[in-house]
Amino acid sequence: MAQRLSSGDTGLDAILGGGLPLNGINLITGLPGSGKTLLCQQFSFAGATAERPAIYLSTVSEPFEKMIRYAQTLSFFDRQAIGRSVFYEDLGAAVASDGGLAAVTERVGAIIKERRPGIVAIDSFKALAAFAADAREFRRFLHDLAALLSAFPATCFWVGEYGEDEARTAPEFAVADGIITLVTERVNERTLRLIRVAKLRGSDFPSGRHAYRLSEDGITVFPRLADPVTEANYRLGDESMSTGIAPLDRMLTDGYAPGSSTLVAGPSGIGKTLMGLHFIFDGAASGEPGVIATLQENPIQLQRIAGGFGWSLDDERVVVMYRSPNDVYIDEWVYQLLDAVESIRAKRVMIDSLSDLQYATPDPVRFREFIYSLTQRLSRSGVSPIMTSELPELFHVGRLAEYGISHLSDNVILLQYLRADTVLRRTVTVLKSRATAHDPEIREFDITADGIVLGDPIARD
Repeated sequence: MAQRLSSGDTGLDAILGGGLPLNGINLITGLPGSGKTLLCQQFSFAGATAERPAIYLSTVSEPFEKMIRYAQTLSFFDRQAIGRSVFYEDLGAAVASDGGLAAVTERVGAIIKERRPGIVAIDSFKALAAFAADAREFRRFLHDLAALLSAFPATCFWVGEYGEDEARTAPEFAVADGIITLVTERVNERTLRLIRVAKLRGSDFPSGRHAYRLSEDGITVFPRLADPVTEANYRLGDESMSTGIAPLDRMLTDGYAPGSSTLVAGPSGIGKTLMGLHFIFDGAASGEPGVIATLQENPIQLQRIAGGFGWSLDDERVVVMYRSPNDVYIDEWVYQLLDAVESIRAKRVMIDSLSDLQYATPDPVRFREFIYSLTQRLSRSGVSPIMTSELPELFHVGRLAEYGISHLSDNVILLQYLRADTVLRRTVTVLKSRATAHDPEIREFDITADGIVLGDPIARD
């Protein structure tokens, strides 16, 4: 495989097939505040060496003293590298000179001959267009600069505040070998940052947009979870997994199949979380570790609930992953979940709830793709997820879950309220159990100190 330039982030490197191909010209585009300069400097510090240093050239948009001041707050910034493997230069004087853009090309050539860099970055490249007398002069500058940079073995970055519409008209997009676009979108009351590889000459790359975060560690990218249909054969166990509720096991013939996914749907307060806890703690008791991924109750609240039924979150075979639904990136969340599963070699997972994840991902196609990929990836690892979903109706069920999630689940269990004189009764129905027989009757259940206790089938009128 050809050598690649690492970004310093495993997620972005994965999208780029291991990093950017060496010695190409790459555009990093996006509006102000999207993290373009940060990403370019991250590439520079990750790939620079004393023998093949990185040269960071500022133009007229931001002085390099300011770039260095803010770069010093980042964890990847290495003071020892400045002047040894990373150099900052200002092209402002050349741009403002009588020589114009030709002077810029000449100055870049002189710096390359002096430093013999492995990385050359120009920020902001778009700002240079304002110093061309006309479009013809700027195109000539592009040609001469690209020829200069291509003649020397260096990976180049042109950073600019380009909008997505400019990709169709700006000539630098045709010259570039790679194009990385950063965008910021408002989702409900949150800001979502998305990165897209629009072009990577000579390389394959996953399509679509991927979430990223900006922090003191730089840019952290979470590749879009979109598993393709696989023909690969993988072995799952033959022994069924108990739901933790013996009568429910019998309704399902013999519990859940290994690697199967289960949707538990019902209105507020019906017992969805409790049914999930039965599944998790039954597994822990039989030596099967489990992960509780909750966006509902924080660990203190969850311990209060679990403790009321004799369970403890201190069980070493149970890991709780709590995230606030107010600031969750679904792409970041899923990799944290997969890491938690791997850390304890979990066999059972509880996701509470899908309703909160839907709020974080209003795109119905994206959410369905996400759930399909997650359940498939867990299944291939022999992990069985149980997912809760809240229904808005207390008594009448019009639909089980948004975006056809019930179709992606192997088992579907419906919890409902039933009016009975002056009291409400709880009922459970197994609507679906893929590839196995199941009892479709409606059964009443109570929540006691021992958890969910099933009764007899509801008599038909």
